Amino acid sequence: MPDLEITHQSVHDYIAAKKRGDRATTDRIIREASARFARRDTDGSETAELGHASMHVTFGEGA
Repeated sequence: MPDLEITHQSVHDYIAAKKRGDRATTDRIIREASARFARRDTDGSETAELGHASMHVTFGEGA
């Protein structure tokens, strides 16, 4: 994945789940991160990292 340092465990988990084709886990991580952002429990960096990962990791590429 080009040019982004991953600093959140949730993003590492998202990437691993996406590579293995685990839709339920990727969807859950996105829901949880979105809820944290909506509550302003996070500064948005987690959401930005997830967005970057969603564009650069192919679903099921590690299966």
